[in-house]
Amino acid sequence: MKPIRLSAATYRDKVYACWLGKNIGGTLGAPYEGQLGPHALTFYDPVPTQAAANDDLDLQLVWLKMLQERGLHPTVGDFADYWGKHLRPYPWNEYGFCQRNLERGLRPPISGCFENFYVDEMGSPIRSEVWACVAPGDPGLAASLAWRDSALDHAGGEGTYGEMFWAALQSAAFVFSDPLVLLHLGLAMIPIHSLISRAVREAIWCWENQVPWAEAREKIMHSFGSAHPCSAPQNHGFTVLGWLYGSTFGERLCAAVNCGQDTDCSGATLGATLGLLGGTAGIPEEWRAPVGEAIVLHQFTQDLDAPATVGELTDQTVEVGERMLAERSALAELGEETALPADLLSLLFDNRLAQEALLRDPQSTIETVKGCEADHGYEVALHYGGEPVLRPGIAKHVGVSVRAGDRPDRLLEAEVALAAPEGWEVQPAESAFGQQRFRLLAHRVASRNAVIATVALPAGPRELTFTMLGPDEARGCAAGSNVDYCPQCQGRAGACTCLYQCEEGQDE
Repeated sequence: MKPIRLSAATYRDKVYACWLGKNIGGTLGAPYEGQLGPHALTFYDPVPTQAAANDDLDLQLVWLKMLQERGLHPTVGDFADYWGKHLRPYPWNEYGFCQRNLERGLRPPISGCFENFYVDEMGSPIRSEVWACVAPGDPGLAASLAWRDSALDHAGGEGTYGEMFWAALQSAAFVFSDPLVLLHLGLAMIPIHSLISRAVREAIWCWENQVPWAEAREKIMHSFGSAHPCSAPQNHGFTVLGWLYGSTFGERLCAAVNCGQDTDCSGATLGATLGLLGGTAGIPEEWRAPVGEAIVLHQFTQDLDAPATVGELTDQTVEVGERMLAERSALAELGEETALPADLLSLLFDNRLAQEALLRDPQSTIETVKGCEADHGYEVALHYGGEPVLRPGIAKHVGVSVRAGDRPDRLLEAEVALAAPEGWEVQPAESAFGQQRFRLLAHRVASRNAVIATVALPAGPRELTFTMLGPDEARGCAAGSNVDYCPQCQGRAGACTCLYQCEEGQDE
């Protein structure tokens, strides 16, 4: 018997309310996305007739499909595969540069930070709910899953911390309801030096010291504001302000959205969180009726047999969550009635799994070898020691490490050989940081080069291929720029929803 037991009926009701709240908050904020604010909303304006299409939800539908098809131990490579399968047309900010890196052969987590100006933005914090809902009552597990997700396009950035923060907080919201305690639980999962941690703490301080809402908003803008509306620290501060300063479901959503900037994200995240806290009974009918039950996919979400309604999404989420708790959680289980231990908060605040996830090197590529160690496999990482680039005539030191499955704290000894293209010098170097190190040198470097690591594992030797770029393939991008997009449908050039017109537009 596990220490935390959650009623199966309560679990399902909260999952349903989470997804419904996500649609409500995202739809409320969508018309004001990117606007500085402050605004003065008291209800939807305009009043919708259905939920707004929102990548905040769509990307999580893809991850749910991944869990259904690939199992409950997703690798960072699984995330990359499903991004390429269903999300390639998305051109915006970190999404576009993530896909650009994947197409250049860079895999997570280096795909999430190299030549990606947007690692500190909102693209991954908005994807937290799926991890909370499949790991209810187990915040550490939810946060560790969120790390894998965020490594795809936010590695080493504030986006990673934001997703881990919300995933843990929302997971705990299944069994605990005090907002301040939940906020501090989320903060326990991320570095105290992060800007998101500081912005959230500032919002809490303002509320506890009775700073008026408008003044608190200005303090967040002054200390954490950015010219980029999707910057994560400011929007986390706004979301927390809405939660703390409002007194009803609608007041809280409006208080968050009225802060301005990335309003669909702050509204959607807070709406989902309030749904988890209050269940369906906590969402007034006046807020439910305009968005309805239907799930409306964005046009850039491709070839996905997604749930058609919030009810169907709830059923699929619950089915995965039941299996996740049974197979992976040491903390929580489902039963007929909720039963909570006396040391509940100590259990919920245990951040070891989150800290283990953060041990992974964002400046690396991780490949997973499955079929051993109880099918959890081994993670083999090539550590670039900085950018994944070799420059002619300049020696570069790289490393290879091996870790056991879902235990990134467990470095394993394994015999490693490194091979590189003809004409390169590859010399063993002194081991360091738990890595077998190598010195690479070449006087001629192609645009993209394959570096092959042969690793001796209990299941036998494995050859793993990693990409090293040449300087002509790593010329950088202007800060704040985006990848090329189709002038017709606005999708990413070459992968958009109207490929013929896109190619024609590019020729012009």
